[in-house]
Amino acid sequence: MSEKVNHVGLAVADLDAEAGFWIGALDFERVGALDADDEATGQLLQMEKPGLRAVYLRKGEFVLELLQFRGAGVVERPTRVMNEPGLTHLSLNVANLDTALEQVKAHGGEVLEDTRLWNVAVMIRTPAGQLVELLVGFETPTNDLGE
Repeated sequence: MSEKVNHVGLAVADLDAEAGFWIGALDFERVGALDADDEATGQLLQMEKPGLRAVYLRKGEFVLELLQFRGAGVVERPTRVMNEPGLTHLSLNVANLDTALEQVKAHGGEVLEDTRLWNVAVMIRTPAGQLVELLVGFETPTNDLGE
């Protein structure tokens, strides 16, 4: 029934800072923006006067939609943990972990050093708190592993 994945949305408090992080630290490309109509957007998202502003970022075929709700504001929550139901993290391949982590720190991200597995994998948090896994030389499994 569905044709393809269109995008993944990520709500943020500071749209410019978060877009700058994804572009500067993780090499995403800005491909568009949207200042949405409150009536139609409010109906779709079940919000009253959302004041939605969005920026679209691309990496290969993947599109990330960063959403800032200027009208509805931001609901503060505790730091998301991996076993909380819902989207847990995004995973990106990088050529060199140390170089990638320097870029993460330089653009306001947090490296979760205690998650580092050698020079192969580590978790980071974006300025908005989104978990991102950085991997070196690992491809998505195409068969069952570890069974």
